[in-house]
Order: sequence, then structure tokens, then C-alpha cells
Amino acid sequence: MKKCNAILLFLFLFLGSVSAQIQYKSDILGNGFLQTTIHQPSDYEGEVVCTLVKKSCATETTKAVLYVHGLNDYFFQEEMADQFNSHGYDFYALDLRKYGRSWLPNQKITNARDLSEYYADIDTALKIIRAEGKLKVLLSGHSTGGLTVSLYANDHHASELFDAVLMNSPFYNMNMGFLLRALGVPFISCQGKKHPNDTIHEKGNIGIYGSSLHTSAHGEWDFNTNWKQIVSPEVNKGWIRAIHKGQVQARKGFEIDKPSLVLHSSKSVYGKEWDRKFFEGDAVLNVKHIEQLGNKIKGDCQVMTIENGMHDLILSPKPVREKAYQVIFEWLDAKMK
Repeated sequence: MKKCNAILLFLFLFLGSVSAQIQYKSDILGNGFLQTTIHQPSDYEGEVVCTLVKKSCATETTKAVLYVHGLNDYFFQEEMADQFNSHGYDFYALDLRKYGRSWLPNQKITNARDLSEYYADIDTALKIIRAEGKLKVLLSGHSTGGLTVSLYANDHHASELFDAVLMNSPFYNMNMGFLLRALGVPFISCQGKKHPNDTIHEKGNIGIYGSSLHTSAHGEWDFNTNWKQIVSPEVNKGWIRAIHKGQVQARKGFEIDKPSLVLHSSKSVYGKEWDRKFFEGDAVLNVKHIEQLGNKIKGDCQVMTIENGMHDLILSPKPVREKAYQVIFEWLDAKMK
């Protein structure tokens, strides 16, 4: 009993000290959003920060969500925050190191050599959320963020920092032919160990998905196109290695000891010219891969299809994203009582 009390006292003092160091300021989104910059230890590119954005409910709550974005992305989805607020969750989002609000002049945007580099950002954010009095915390990630939070949950069994995990179209496999996946990606990954900064030139990267989202083209969403580019920035071999290592674990099967939910669209869509079909399917990933590998997750995991969803399900046309929210909150009502 004395040992237990000592541990609780340590956690109280540690989390309290984390909270005391946090100073929020108004975020670029306005509308009640706040942000704080978190300085992390320097890495192979020098200075490193991540940014925690939050929007609180109108009334006090002990529930919260932490959202982690994907590749070529940052947090801008105000509607998602409002949805969680309206269902009684304080909303938090991370702009991970080298993305969005956290991208520094000394860094290549999106650069990573191992997805575990993001664990420090997630750890710090979750500790802040707990220190701010949240007793039930959902950890949520989209695309590459979905792969990252799956890895994080797999590697943090019995963690007291989060209580459930949500993956929105997680990046569990490369959307390419079998031979390229089986031979090409491992070969580039091997090169990435010694030559992480060598750039990969993508011939098919023409920005169809980005143009399906942004108001300047065919979409309904306004976002900073320096931080979320219409045509995704080129990645390097170090990044391919980081993703490949994470996807190897996905193929082995994650083991997650908290309730988890994997969501994906009903179909993938392809093409070299823009068409309205890109409003009705995943133009980035192969949804069959997500379903197959999601079903390999060990633990209390549900894999569910959102009919006609886009890659980021909550950026789909309104009727589709409303269905996605319905599925999410019905699941949360059952799992996060």
C-alpha cells in the first residue's frame, strides 16, 4: 500500500509539473482554439518542437481526444473538434515535429527515420492532457498517424495515458503492386539505413487527392497549402525505411490492450485525371489492405467500413462524414463509459 501511494504521489507531482510549464496562446484557427509549443531534444537535423492545439467543451468534462495527423498534413479540421466538443470531449491535436505549426527552417518537412521518433511528442501531449484532469482519453490517428498510433499502442501496453484507440484509414501497407511492395520497398528501405536523405522521385504524384479537398480546386476545405501541399512533397529513403518498419509490424499483427476501432472506405479509386469519383473513395490507399491488416490486430478491435468515404473519412462529403461520426460516437459510447 505504501508503494502504491508513493507511485500515485510521484505521478501527481510529475503531471502537475508538466501542466505548470504549459502556456497556451491563441491558435491560428481562432474560434476558441489554443496552442502551445513543446520543445523536444534535438535530433539529426537540430532543433525539434511539436505543437499541441486544443479546444475545450463549453462545459467541464473529464473526457478528451488526442488527434494525430498523417503525411503531408497538419491539424486544421475545425468541424472534427466541434463534433467531439458537442459529444462531451475536450479536443486536442498534435502537429508532430517537422509538420505544420512545428516545421522549422532547419528541417525537411515530414522527415523521419523511425516512427518511434513521434513517441516523445505523443507522450508529452498525453501527459499534459492527463494533468489537465482528463480521466478518459481517446488516442486517434489518420493515415500515417493511424499507423503511428497503432505502433504506439502496440509498444505501450498497460499505459495509463490513454484508454482507447481510433484509426482513420491507417497507412498499413503501400498502395502499389505486389512485386514493388515485396521487393522494391524493402530494397529502398535497406538503402535508407545508410543514405536516409536520398530523395525518392514519385512519377505518379499529381495531386488528385489534394485537389479533391482544397477550395482552390474541387474541394470544400480551406487549409494552408504550404503545410498541406496539393501535390505531396517528395519523401526520402529514410522516410521509406521508417514506414516500411512500421508496416512490417502491421503485417505481423499489432497487439493493442485497449479498445480500438479501424475505419476505412468501401472502395479505392484510381485515375490520372480528376473525376467526381474521387469524392466517393480512397484515392491514397488500398482499402482491402486496411481491412485485412486491421483484422489482424489482437485485442478488442473492430474494423468498420464507411460507404463511399474519402481517404480522410472526416473530410468526405457531408452525408458520408456524418455517418463516420455516428459510427465513432456510438463506439465511444460503448467503450469509454
